[in-house]
Amino acid sequence: QVQLVESGGGLVQAGDSLRLSCAASGRTFNYGMGWFRQAPGKEREFVAAISRSGGSTYYADSVKGRFTISSDNAKNTVSLQMNSLKPEDTAVYHCASKFLAGSYYDPSSYRYWGQGTQVSVSS
Repeated sequence: QVQLVESGGGLVQAGDSLRLSCAASGRTFNYGMGWFRQAPGKEREFVAAISRSGGSTYYADSVKGRFTISSDNAKNTVSLQMNSLKPEDTAVYHCASKFLAGSYYDPSSYRYWGQGTQVSVSS
């Protein structure tokens, strides 16, 4: 079992920054970690992911250049630095632990999910 707890969400204005964190406990060995988001009435979508070594990162086109994912394996945490936030970034953000050897972009490759943290961006 893996427990994931997100923090750092909030209400900000367009152009502001937020840093999300995800703390993992339990069986933490995995293929990597990812962030997904889900806005009301929309499908869950991939945001960013990082390999277990931290040597590879992956981003959705919509956040490339604005968001940065990083990890600290010693502390079992993964972070998402979000800059230049836009109203369309408003969603619940979930971190997930990748235990299957599938695509980093595919939510079905992830076995464990956090409860999520709300990010709201006003215009």
